Parts: sequence; C-alpha cells; structure tokens
Amino acid sequence: MLRYCLVLLVGLGSAAPARAATWADTLFDEMNKDFGSTPRGTTQVHHFRVVNKTPNPVNISNVRVSCGCVTASALKNALAPGEETAIHVRMDTSPFTGPRTVTIFVQFDRPNSEEVRLWVRANSRQDFAVSPDTLAFGSVRRGVAPTSTTTVTFHGNGLARILEVRSESNYVKPSIKEVRRAEHEVVYELTATLRNDTPVGKWYTDVWVRTNLADLSQLRVPVTVEVQSALSVSPETVALGGLKLNGEAERRIIVRGARPFRIVQVLGTDKALTVRTTAGASKELHILTVKYRADRVGELSRVIKLRTDLPGEDGQIDFGVSASVAAGEGEAPAPAPAPPAPPAPPAPADRR
Repeated sequence: MLRYCLVLLVGLGSAAPARAATWADTLFDEMNKDFGSTPRGTTQVHHFRVVNKTPNPVNISNVRVSCGCVTASALKNALAPGEETAIHVRMDTSPFTGPRTVTIFVQFDRPNSEEVRLWVRANSRQDFAVSPDTLAFGSVRRGVAPTSTTTVTFHGNGLARILEVRSESNYVKPSIKEVRRAEHEVVYELTATLRNDTPVGKWYTDVWVRTNLADLSQLRVPVTVEVQSALSVSPETVALGGLKLNGEAERRIIVRGARPFRIVQVLGTDKALTVRTTAGASKELHILTVKYRADRVGELSRVIKLRTDLPGEDGQIDFGVSASVAAGEGEAPAPAPAPPAPPAPPAPADRR
C-alpha cells in the first residue's frame, strides 16, 4: 500500500529483556524507521501513524526526543475511538557524520499514563549526493502519469555503479540512466513515473537504489505525491442567493478533467432547475450553465450529479445548488410539489 508506505525493520539488539507491549504500543503501525545511508545536510521526514483502537478517548500529552537533530510533534493530540493522527518526525543530518539513532518519547495521559518509545536512524555520508533529495511529484490529477527526476552523484570513486532501482510501491515505476563517469565522480539520473491509476490522497513511499559499493550497498530516495480527483468542479456549490417567486437566476460553473472527456448524463435536475452542457464535445474543460426558475417558496438545496465517459469513479463528480425563495408582494406561496424521485444508481463498472 502506497499511503504511508514504510519499511518495517527489526529493532536494535539489546542485552536488556524486551519490554512487554502496552495498550499504547498497539496504537502504532510501526515503532522504528531507518532512513539508511543519506547525503549529509538533507532532512529526512517520516510519519508514525497512530490509530485509537481502544473504546476510550486517548490523549497525547507530550512528545520529546533524545537528540537536537530530530524534531517530533503530534499532528493531533486528542483522539476519540477510531480516530487517527501521526507523529511527524524530521531528522536533520547536517550536525553529524556516520550512523546515528535517535529515540522519540511519546507520552500519553489518557485513558491512563503510558509512554511509547520510537526510534529513527540515519547514516549521514559525504561521499554521495541526491539532488533534489526527494522525488516530489507535487499535486497531480488522477488519470495522468507524471514523472519526477533527481540526480545521484558519487564522489571520490569512479568505479561506483548502480545495479538496481526498486520502489516500495507498485504505483511508482523507477528507472536509472548513467549520464557521466569520470575518475573521481559518477553521475546517474533517477526517474520515477507515477501510474495513472494511483488512488486519490497524499502518499509517501521510498525508492531504493542498490550499488556495487560494499559500504554503501543501498541508498534511499523518498517519494511524495498528492493525487487529486480526475475531475474537479468550481465552484463546488452554486449559490443563487435570494429570489422572488417566479424569478430566475443563472450561474456558470467550470468542470476540469485530467484528460479530455464528454459529459454524458446530468442527474438531479427538473423543469425548474436545469443544467446546460456542451453536449458531444470531448475536452479537458467544460463550462456549464445552471439556471433556476423559482417555482416555489422556501429553501432550495440540491445535489447535481455529473456522469462522464471517463471510466469508473474517475468519471463522476457532484456539485450543489442552493437558493432561498420568498413570495412576492400580494402573492400567496405556491404549494410545494413532491420532490423528484431519486435517480437510479449507475450500473457497477465491469472490473474483469
């Protein structure tokens, strides 16, 4: 799974007996993170996911660290049953060279006092560099296949070779290309391509680079991406404001897609509320006209469902319409007609 895709590692060996797991330990998906060999001067980021699996409210009262090169904080402290948060950890590799392990102490005071110890580790080195240090796709639309590129440089060793690149997620496809080789420097270009069916959301994963160097057998390049829906509508709610009975109002909305599409169906309209589309046209941007004739007094709150020729859930998007209708002077309110029958749900997509 790509979301919070993390490498699960065995904890450091210790002569002391293992501590028995507590209720607080069970809230964490993992207890440690090894960033591996990293270029000195980079900042490594990780999120330890926390889910309240208990029937009681949980509260994180304090988060502290054993070294100033690491900062850590809870994104949210109070958790109702079933809620989740994360311990956000940043490790600055500038102050040290070589391996370093830092402990993070997470203190709980509800439902009772307990402490969880997490750790992060990195091997800060000066003999290679990754620039930029993250394969950052930024914000992308679902349905496209963007690429992100970084440069991996080995200093002081003209015999260095990259043997393999692999991703922790099947949604990210990495590739490597040698671009320069000199006596004391070797440069590679690392490219990652995001699959066009990557689910919507913020995602984190790692690409691992395997080398022929005995003391640098593999290095990690983090990947970040935020995938947005294949379709977007602006505004998400069409506010028609106040109208008099039998008055009319009209607004335009914009529907954008990651690739050209046709609007094939509009659900939720009637004789009073209409939506005019660009029928038959396949393009990435559609301008729709929403028109309402105030046929009854009261509040209008309607959800309009758009169906396009894009496959599956990618081809569906909704927007709201609101209005407030008052009777004109000397007019009696018209009786409210029965609401339209809800549209039949679309047939499920064939996923064979």
